[in-house]
Amino acid sequence: MNDASGRVADSTGNWVDWLAPAWLRPYLRLARYDRPIGSWLLLLPCCWSAALAAGIARDVKQLPVVLALFLVGAFAMRGAGCTWNDITDRDLDARVERTRSRPIPAGQVSVAGALVFLVLQALVGLVVLLQFNRFAIMTGLASLAVVAVYPFMKRIIWWPQVVLGLAFSWGALMGFAVMLGSLGAPAFVLYAGSIAWVIGYDTIYAHQDREDDALIGVKSTARLFGENTPAMLTLFYGLAVMLIGAAVFLRGCSWLAWIGVFAFSLHLVRQTRAIRIDDGALCRRLFHSNRDAGLMLFAGLVADAWMRSGL
Repeated sequence: MNDASGRVADSTGNWVDWLAPAWLRPYLRLARYDRPIGSWLLLLPCCWSAALAAGIARDVKQLPVVLALFLVGAFAMRGAGCTWNDITDRDLDARVERTRSRPIPAGQVSVAGALVFLVLQALVGLVVLLQFNRFAIMTGLASLAVVAVYPFMKRIIWWPQVVLGLAFSWGALMGFAVMLGSLGAPAFVLYAGSIAWVIGYDTIYAHQDREDDALIGVKSTARLFGENTPAMLTLFYGLAVMLIGAAVFLRGCSWLAWIGVFAFSLHLVRQTRAIRIDDGALCRRLFHSNRDAGLMLFAGLVADAWMRSGL
């Protein structure tokens, strides 16, 4: 339910409540700027691939600027994606306890207003994309088809997390496209590893809504896996580590990168051991912790790139 401030049910007090003007708050909540975890998870594969590509080029001079642009782009496009998701899911959201207080079903933002806001955020993303080379621009634009169809997948297939993985892992290709102007085997292997990671963490996230989803007929890997979730997390997280490790191996990275891979894998093991699918608060905490896992991997990759650049 909405509280007196109009806050979304699964949002805690944050800068939107404290600093944003009242008229802007529903739009910021619509884009999830009050809950930036999704932007982090979208950004991290971009950071991994940019660091790997910088290591290949043995040049980290461009890396800070590229990462800054990726940061702006990730927040803008995640906001646009959430806005599109809430437009398409407004009827479903109104029937789920955790999401019925979102701005559109709660009547705080009209569909027309949301569409205008979507276009504005997409334009910010486009401005960022136009800073890159032509190959990177075309690679980025190709992701829009996956983003557009994702919200409808939960109505059709039991594996919407795979489609989310295709969208949220696109940054694993973008770093190579931007830094090197091409894609090779390491880029696609890293992309596959990131998809497996997304399937794992979004399955954890989806367990928060498992019962409501069953009532309204929404499909998810959380419902599909059920009590087998810990075993399936082990499978997909294991796949993620092996594929990301393979990308690191293909690029001949140093021990610094492997420390990042090892820390990443330990964090994922901890999640698989801690998961309790009937504890929504725990599922939310474990889902959020994937930012830390991804940052550990990034730290190793960027340290390796820095060392290989000779600086």
